[in-house]
Amino acid sequence: MKIWVDADACPVVVKEILFRAATRTGVELTLVANQPLSTPSATNITTLQVPGGFDVADDEIVKRMDTGDLVITSDIPLAAEVIAKNGHALSPRGEMHTKENIGARLNMRDFLDTMRSSGVEMSGGPAAFSQRDKQTFANELDRFLTKYGGSSDQ
Repeated sequence: MKIWVDADACPVVVKEILFRAATRTGVELTLVANQPLSTPSATNITTLQVPGGFDVADDEIVKRMDTGDLVITSDIPLAAEVIAKNGHALSPRGEMHTKENIGARLNMRDFLDTMRSSGVEMSGGPAAFSQRDKQTFANELDRFLTKYGGSSDQ
């Protein structure tokens, strides 16, 4: 089992949690982004820089991931592709995407896109990343690693 990170928009605090978990468990962690990233010096933590462009990082993750791998992403369509390949998808806010809930999340995303494109003003965006989000992510990652690939020390 490997962990792949859609790293361009991933909060720094989430990356730090992932670095600690990978260091402790030895699980392979790859951050995929269209910009250079710095990571701790560890043989099981790597980066993959891809060219800029729409969904380039997402496409590379889907191409390289295997059944059972975990992908960290807030991108709902990417999560759906990961699940279709029998992988696991976890958002940086600690929401595990599953076969049971991904359809509803895709529908909501598409609905909101349709509303925005039709000119409906939608104020705000996602709430700022909070301490609770950090803790929820750490707890969900710990549960996942305990079940599928070791344990982490959050």
